[in-house]
Amino acid sequence: MKAEIHNWRWKGVPFYLRTGKRLPRKLTQITVTFREAPTQVFRSLNPGSIPPNRLLITLQPSEGFSLCFSVKNPGRPFQFSDRALQFDYQRAFGALPDSYETLLRDVMVGDQTLFVNANFTETAWRLYDPVLAGKQDVHFYVAGMWGPPEADALVERNGHQWQLKW
Repeated sequence: MKAEIHNWRWKGVPFYLRTGKRLPRKLTQITVTFREAPTQVFRSLNPGSIPPNRLLITLQPSEGFSLCFSVKNPGRPFQFSDRALQFDYQRAFGALPDSYETLLRDVMVGDQTLFVNANFTETAWRLYDPVLAGKQDVHFYVAGMWGPPEADALVERNGHQWQLKW
């Protein structure tokens, strides 16, 4: 699904939402792909020849984030490679409790920080109700795949790519 937020801050920024069951592995991830800089530091490069910087926020199965960017390789020839600054919560703090364990603890102590409010729930229903009502096409795929080709085509039509962290 492609969604847009109609306000000054997010004008023109597409949000692609993808979900599925029986994918090759469990993964909950947010990828922020940054726009290309308006000017190139290296004038000899063609626009778009350096991949955009990306922020990958992984929620499951191993919580953490990576900031991926292109760096110039030392020496000649004039080449770039992708590198990442990474942070992994488990590596930094040890094993984290199961998400349901955290949720149940928060219920018992009355901490509503991780709970959604009514506005969130109503917005979610506005997004997903047309799918459930059959007003939106649902594309099927073979179990064990990353989803239907129509999902890739939606993103590629808009000049983007899925950036899954394998």
